[in-house]
Amino acid sequence: MPFLCDGAVITLQSAVGGSVLAIAIALPVGLMATSRHRGVRAAARVYMEFFRGTSVLVQLFWLFYAMPLLTGFQLDKLFAGILALGLNLGAYGSEVVRGAVRAVPRGQLEAAVALNLSPFQRMRYVVLPQAFVEMVPPMNNLLIELLKATSLLSAITVADLAYEGRLLVNSGSDQLIVFALLLAIYFLLSYLITLLMRFVEGRAARVVGRERPRRRAATAVEAAR
Repeated sequence: MPFLCDGAVITLQSAVGGSVLAIAIALPVGLMATSRHRGVRAAARVYMEFFRGTSVLVQLFWLFYAMPLLTGFQLDKLFAGILALGLNLGAYGSEVVRGAVRAVPRGQLEAAVALNLSPFQRMRYVVLPQAFVEMVPPMNNLLIELLKATSLLSAITVADLAYEGRLLVNSGSDQLIVFALLLAIYFLLSYLITLLMRFVEGRAARVVGRERPRRRAATAVEAAR
């Protein structure tokens, strides 16, 4: 367990760092994808399609192995892993942001225009608060995918959970026990992400005067009775 706990700390650091970077990229790029300017939309689309259309493992190898050959600068392996995860999942998150913004009812925008709000004010006070509620469930899935993708960092010898587990197996530890512990730890970390995102979703829904889907369904059942 001490070895696996050390690996879990590295996995958690990678997941948190990659998540912060992915969200920081997803929001502006997703908004760029909704721009009325063709050049801005094209730049966002190039980034999104490139990083979604190539393997995160290949991107990781490029950042850690190929970039030093081209630039002469070697990235720290943990930083390279966080960068690869953030760039890859940020592309998927950008599509989530774009879809959530597009899903805001047209009438809300027309009402904001009628109130003489500027484009920035419409985005800040009308569009984003409502779009954020729609972003949370798919973002939850993406963050869990990012957590699981941290296991790829062992390919560049980052001592994460998967790497420590493989070392234990190679040193003669019982494979069944090691892999069962790995499954349990990954599951617990994933469930913590789900609990956190459910809390965020509930708070965001209350801010805009909505109820979460499960609560709306329960209310409808009670009304039918």
